[in-house]
Amino acid sequence: MQDRVSVTLEDGVADVRLNRPEKLNGLDRPMFEALVGTGRQLATNRSLRAVVLSGAGRAFCAGLDFASFIAEAGEGRAEPSLLDREDGSPANFAQSAAWVWAAMPVPVVAAVHGVAYGGGLQIALAADIRFVAPDARLSVMEIKWGLVPDMTGPQTLRHLVRHDVMRELTFTGRIVSGAEAVSLGLATHVAERPWEAAMALAREIAGKSPDAIRAAKRLLNRAVTATLEEGLRLEEEIQRSVLGRPNQLEAVQANLEKRAPQFRDPS
Repeated sequence: MQDRVSVTLEDGVADVRLNRPEKLNGLDRPMFEALVGTGRQLATNRSLRAVVLSGAGRAFCAGLDFASFIAEAGEGRAEPSLLDREDGSPANFAQSAAWVWAAMPVPVVAAVHGVAYGGGLQIALAADIRFVAPDARLSVMEIKWGLVPDMTGPQTLRHLVRHDVMRELTFTGRIVSGAEAVSLGLATHVAERPWEAAMALAREIAGKSPDAIRAAKRLLNRAVTATLEEGLRLEEEIQRSVLGRPNQLEAVQANLEKRAPQFRDPS
């Protein structure tokens, strides 16, 4: 797993980096496996407070490494299809490389520099928040290869950009800059140093009540597809799950006493 994705965990913040810089962090089979495995492992860590997702070297991720899959097919290897769906998962294995970050129980902040093309962009879109460098280049590039985006991109894009914008980007595969990405809704902030900005925000989040942060992510993930009635009931249900618990009481006490809170890991 360390061959393709590196992880450093400090003070509840996981610094997760796609680590294939010589190929602009292109997605080969080991990268898919590492992304899914890393995400699933982190999701079980109760001390986790936030994740920063970035790419080593000159880019976030250049998308699918077609050459590696062509070589794999030429060697006659009978590898499982990335389109296979695991029992109980809403996503197939390729989709899980992005979906695992959307489903992460804590906030995920992506730091995008260089390029985020195709599957790379879809992984970034699965984060809760995205910082992009001004000169970053982003593209829904699948159309260039005669394909459609199929790593959760259409599911995330429809909540981020206008439908006509989503269609234009998908139909043309045109490349947008970091600044335009923010104006369109593909990214949250432009930052000269996106990793540093993402890490600063992740550390701020890590200082909040972990019960409330995890509850807020559950609420917001489910609210986007809920009806009004379902959404209102969901707010009440999730609020009841944190109200009066030790971490919520500690947040109140720390504010009243004007001191840093001492939170417990969620049970």
